[in-house]
Amino acid sequence: MLGTLRNAFKIPDLRNKILFTLAMFAVYRLGGHIPLPGINTSALASFFETARATALGLYDIFVGGGLSSGAIFGLGIMPYISASIILQLLGAAMPYYQKLQKEGEEGRRKINQHTRYLTIGIAAIQALGVCIFLESAQAPSGEPVVINPGLSFRLLSIITLITGTLFIMWLGELITDRGIGNGISLIIMIGIIARFPRDFITTFNMVRIGAMSPIAAVVTVIVIIGIIAAVVIITQGQRRVPVQYAQRVIGRKIYGGRSTHLPLNVNAAGIIPIIFAQAVLTFPATIARFFSGSDWIQNLMVFFSPMNWLYNIVYAGLIVFFAYFYTAVVLNPIDIADNMKKYGGFIPGVRPGKSTADYIDRIISRITFPGALFFALVAIVPAIILHKLNAPFVFGGTSVLIVVGVALDTMRQIEAQLTMRHYDGFLRKGKIRGRRG
Repeated sequence: MLGTLRNAFKIPDLRNKILFTLAMFAVYRLGGHIPLPGINTSALASFFETARATALGLYDIFVGGGLSSGAIFGLGIMPYISASIILQLLGAAMPYYQKLQKEGEEGRRKINQHTRYLTIGIAAIQALGVCIFLESAQAPSGEPVVINPGLSFRLLSIITLITGTLFIMWLGELITDRGIGNGISLIIMIGIIARFPRDFITTFNMVRIGAMSPIAAVVTVIVIIGIIAAVVIITQGQRRVPVQYAQRVIGRKIYGGRSTHLPLNVNAAGIIPIIFAQAVLTFPATIARFFSGSDWIQNLMVFFSPMNWLYNIVYAGLIVFFAYFYTAVVLNPIDIADNMKKYGGFIPGVRPGKSTADYIDRIISRITFPGALFFALVAIVPAIILHKLNAPFVFGGTSVLIVVGVALDTMRQIEAQLTMRHYDGFLRKGKIRGRRG
């Protein structure tokens, strides 16, 4: 990995992309430390110390600590992710959006426009909830979080939070277009990584004062290393389907006649199912926490606590569902079979056309389930273990899954850029001379 990064900085264009991405990270982290007007940040931080193992604590991880610091980026990118989920589900259910998906670039532009509009609506609802929550929150000492609550505070905060979300969305799109990697995923990853130093320091202090045993600290490190190794192995796992291309004679040249394979990843959806599942679960739980005041809301909050069995069952089910759903979006067996048939390719022992599509679909369905189940277990089990060990990494499984998944995807993109430029350099060294008659 270090060698890849060192080679990347030797290429001016790729180096500029990496530096641009790092600059956008700096802007994002800066906004995460600018508090909303009228917020008592010390009182809010004290309140969140007691809410670490709740849905609020989980939401705060995904927004890079912006909620616990009362920052202008307090909503993070989660409203945009929620809007993307809704639009993708509509794309599978509504003929209008199905038609847009088939219209190419123009259709994608309209879908992106609708996603942005929906993001504003979701962000407005969540911003109102955040304002009501902040006005009712108090530090353990009884000190209020909002200095001067009222209509002016709500209006200013709602506008600021919505603008912050749209700005983060714009940063993510800039990273995707002008930087390296998927901007939205990288923003979520950098928000999670930003909490790691504080968690490491907290763990060290807990061991030092005796609040956590050295054995528990060692087990915590072993669990995290095991998660990283397992995620890398599963993410890189593939089922290689053999493909044979028949020989074709075009003019005086013979094309094809070679054997290759169709790589089908065990985890074709990447970390998208984890992010989508978290967005679905944190939205109702967070809204319920913001408007807490009745018994049934309190009961709902208990059920949607990350350490509750019902929460974990629903979480695992959503991960498996979104794994199949997103895999179906990115891998269409019919398109794969048609492209193979178009270029004279076939799977030995399987007839081209519908039989090939059914065969590929059957393989994808079989390999997706163990991959999705693995991710569900890794997202849930380590969190429970670390919670029992009294570690500050309460949501270690989910956090590490996202960080490792995004890092691997980004490194693959960097390696692809390196490979492409190495080929360019090789071709530039040669000179094609015409024959002299």
